[in-house]
Amino acid sequence: MTFYPGPSKVYPQVAHYLQEAFAEGILSVNHRSQEGMEIIQGAIEGLHQKLNIPDDYYVYFISSATEAWEIIAQSLTKQKSLHFYNGAFGEKWADYAEKLIKKIERVSFDLNELPDFQNINNFNDVVCITHNETSNGTQIKDLKPIRKAFKEAIIAVDATSSMGGIDFDYNDGDVWFASVQKCLGLPAGMAIMICSPHAIERAREINDRKFYNSLLFIHDNFQKFQTHYTPNMLSIYLLKKLMEEVDNISIIDKKLKLQANKWYDFFEHKSVKCLVKNSTVRSDTVITLEGMKEEIEQVKALTKANGITVGNGYGSWKNTTFRIANFPAIEDFEIKALMKLF
Repeated sequence: MTFYPGPSKVYPQVAHYLQEAFAEGILSVNHRSQEGMEIIQGAIEGLHQKLNIPDDYYVYFISSATEAWEIIAQSLTKQKSLHFYNGAFGEKWADYAEKLIKKIERVSFDLNELPDFQNINNFNDVVCITHNETSNGTQIKDLKPIRKAFKEAIIAVDATSSMGGIDFDYNDGDVWFASVQKCLGLPAGMAIMICSPHAIERAREINDRKFYNSLLFIHDNFQKFQTHYTPNMLSIYLLKKLMEEVDNISIIDKKLKLQANKWYDFFEHKSVKCLVKNSTVRSDTVITLEGMKEEIEQVKALTKANGITVGNGYGSWKNTTFRIANFPAIEDFEIKALMKLF
């Protein structure tokens, strides 16, 4: 049993999809053939339907969420990107952007607070925000204030640990991206990038076509249900099959939030405590617990001895925290087993 927050447990039915893919010759399909384009189209349509993505938003498949950082910097940033973060992954995004564009601005905020969007006026380039910070288990549950504060900007949202688990209002952002190995419950090796019409307009204004992953080059290919590179057709096929079977995101969202509340209530009376003290900013998908270094080591040893993997701490919290994924693919009997062990 694995509760590691990525790569995490895949949906059990993926085993059957893999057998089907081999039997049907999907592993050898030409991505520019009619069959290949139909698989890509089916996966995109399934995402629109099951994740409630607006009809006028575009869906692309790329290699990783990290690649999305690069695409945003190259193809959507005129001069400057503004980065709000309270953890390691949001900060890494800022670090990466700084290597590629002329100027970035950083706004860090506390673990138990929401970012303040009100003190920056007339910024209309690219605003970068991490919806769910995997390193510390925080979440910005309402993104509408950022849209209200930056009406003309391109708002880019790293949804790596929440897409497929949380029901978003995609109109709150212009670029959304996530890897598939977390809430989407698939093997690592692919990411999803979703763009609004506003984002494509900005890409056309900048007209970046210098790189293999320039957004306009990606966009032109996906209009034909093709990709800008030889893609991971197996992963796209698995995604298509999964979208045909899973519940709508509105149902998954409710279930995950109920389970998150159960986890937080459970640890109220344990020696290890929630790292995030403000319940309004606690993640619904990554539960982060803190304790003395010796306690954390004991937890890891105990779980490992019982065939259960929990997530290590990350960054500055590496030695004093552990993390529990609360992802859709994890089954009730596994949750009960881990609770019983604690």
